[in-house]
Amino acid sequence: MFIPVNLFGIFFALASALSWGGGDFSGGFATRRSNQFHVLAVSSMSGIVILVFCTLIWHEDIPSTSSLIWAAAAGVVGAVGLASLYRALSLDSAATVASTSGVIGAALPVVFSALVDGMPGIPRLVGFLLTFLGIWLVSRSVGAETSISRRGFFLACLAGVCFGGFFILIAQVESGEVFLPLIVSRFISFFVALLFIWFNRLPLPSVKSNPVTLLAGVLDALGNVFFLLAVQFTRLDIAVVLSSLYPAFTVLLSFFILKEKVSRSQRVGVVVCLAAIVLITI
Repeated sequence: MFIPVNLFGIFFALASALSWGGGDFSGGFATRRSNQFHVLAVSSMSGIVILVFCTLIWHEDIPSTSSLIWAAAAGVVGAVGLASLYRALSLDSAATVASTSGVIGAALPVVFSALVDGMPGIPRLVGFLLTFLGIWLVSRSVGAETSISRRGFFLACLAGVCFGGFFILIAQVESGEVFLPLIVSRFISFFVALLFIWFNRLPLPSVKSNPVTLLAGVLDALGNVFFLLAVQFTRLDIAVVLSSLYPAFTVLLSFFILKEKVSRSQRVGVVVCLAAIVLITI
C-alpha cells in the first residue's frame, strides 16, 4: 500500500512529542533529587552516548560543513533558551513562564514556514491555532499563580524565541544527515551546562547518583532525532506544531505514573491538542 511521504513526517513529529514529553517528565522527576544544572549536564552526556551509538549503527557519513554550522548554531540558541527558561522559572510563575515560552516557540517556526513554503490549508491553520491554545492550557498547573514580573516575562519570551530559533536552525540540516549534526548540538548544550555548574560553584555531577537523569537525556535526544526526521518528510510548521504537543504527554505521564492532580484547564488542553492533531493530519 502506498503511504504519502507527509504521513511519515507526521508520525515522526508525534514520536518527537512523545519522546520530549517523556524526557521532560523524567527530567522533572530527576530534579527532585539533583540540581537542575546537574540534570542538564548528565542528560546531555547520555544524549551524546545514544546519538554516537546510533551513528555507528547507521554508518552515517560525515555531514557537510553547512549542516555542522547550522547544528552548532542551533545548540547555542537552544542553550541560551534553556538558560533563560531556568532563570524565568526561578523568578516567576512556572505555569505562565512555561505556557508563554511554549506558545512562542511553536508560533515562530509556523510564521517562518508560511513565508518560505507558503500558507497551509484552512484546516491546518485552525489546527495550529488549537495547538497554541492547547499548549497554553496544558501548561497551567493546578492552583498556579498567573502573575509575572516584567523581567520574568521578558525572559520567558526570550526562551520562546530561542526555542523557535532552534527549530528553524536545526531544520536547515541537509536531508539524510541526522545523528552527527545532533551530536554537535548536544556537545554545545553539555558545555553550557558545565558553565552553569562552574558559575554556581557546584561540584561536578555523579552519573550514578541519579539514574533517571540518564533516561531523560536519552528520551530528549531521541526527540531531537525524530524531529529532524520529521522536517525531512513534511513542512517545518507541521513538524514543529505536532512536536510542540509534548506538554500534553508530560501531563498524562504525571497523572498516570505519579498520580498528580490534573486541573480542568489541563484536561481541556489535552482534548484541544487531540482535536488539533486531527485537523493537522487531514
